[in-house]
Amino acid sequence: MNKTIVEPMTLNIKVPAFPGGQWPLNPTLITSENVVVLVDVGMPGSDKLIVTELEKRGLSLDQLTTIILTHQDIDHVGSLAKLLEANPNIEVFSHELDRPYIEGDLPLIKMLPSPLDVQFNEGYVVPTTPVIKRTLADGEELDIADGLIVIHTPGHTEGHVSLYHPASKTLMTGDAMVLRGPNLEGPNPMHTPDLDKAYESLTKFAAFDIERVICYHGGMYESETLNEEIAQIAATGPAK
Repeated sequence: MNKTIVEPMTLNIKVPAFPGGQWPLNPTLITSENVVVLVDVGMPGSDKLIVTELEKRGLSLDQLTTIILTHQDIDHVGSLAKLLEANPNIEVFSHELDRPYIEGDLPLIKMLPSPLDVQFNEGYVVPTTPVIKRTLADGEELDIADGLIVIHTPGHTEGHVSLYHPASKTLMTGDAMVLRGPNLEGPNPMHTPDLDKAYESLTKFAAFDIERVICYHGGMYESETLNEEIAQIAATGPAK
């Protein structure tokens, strides 16, 4: 693997209450010569889906070197403990503010509407030991996969981060933005405790030359005018 590849995976979670009975999640997979990085790890039980997605690309879980968690929500951290059980050599990164929730020192801050909370929390295992090997700071550049820039984007959670890959001009938004069909939008109001702060965080993206966005909810979005589109979304702000 000489060239760095940044691409979304699709994990189809079975949720009978949702249209079509499935809920697609889109972790980002980053592969390069020396590392295999997964950005977010899906729901409890998603470890099997992740293994399948890796195998489609000629990879195995043993080759996964790094997990970067954009934030603490269960649909982003749900399979962390299982993945580490299968490969304890994976290094896990997150922002310091979300670290105690990820490691189980504090309960996750969001509950899903019943009865979804019962299904979604089923099988969730909190890591039994501290697992965050490195905490991330705003503006920090990680020396992996040709460089990844950390953008602290609080609002959805206090420790939410997005990532920018300069070599491919790709922005990984976590839940800072969502893609609904063909439309790029701000964060989901229902699950964003501080919407004003979340929209203010979007203004940070103006510092980067963006040609592709990967949203955890919605997948890949490409446009020649992405910076302008994101600036417009940030300026419009949340619906009152």
